[in-house]
Amino acid sequence: MNSESSLAAKNSRIAVYSGTFDPLTLGHEDVARRAALLFDEVIIAVAVAHHKKTRFSLRERMDMAAEAMASTGGHIRVLPFEGLIMDFCRQQGARAVVRGVRNLTDFDYEAQMAAMNRKLNPAVETVFLLPQAELQCISSTLVREISTLGGDVSQMVSPAVAQRLAPRPLQA
Repeated sequence: MNSESSLAAKNSRIAVYSGTFDPLTLGHEDVARRAALLFDEVIIAVAVAHHKKTRFSLRERMDMAAEAMASTGGHIRVLPFEGLIMDFCRQQGARAVVRGVRNLTDFDYEAQMAAMNRKLNPAVETVFLLPQAELQCISSTLVREISTLGGDVSQMVSPAVAQRLAPRPLQA
């Protein structure tokens, strides 16, 4: 790497957008795409999530995110992460954490997390983005529940995610 490209990499504005993304919703996609307009690169950090029971494996969640973000021209990467998000930011050279906030309940929780993250790594800012109004009611939890009950989630997730959510026969 020459000194010019090394300097560009050092000065690039990298943001991390983390979550379990079980599954990635259109609201998540909206936040990631809008973050990509503000930063040189956005890393969708898919949490290993040992503390949660997920419907999809880490690999499936990463694949869904990569498929959904494929049209962004390389400004968005998908990586797994485990542990503290501030440690991950340090490893990736990120200057910001992006958080999607749908309502006051989300904001209250995210503001607490932002304050704690600032104590852990004052060099990383937290940026809150609101998804488009028509997407603010969507959550991964609700998408999973609606899908499990046989409802149509096609207006809440990308076609690739909807296909993976299609009801599967019960195991005997």
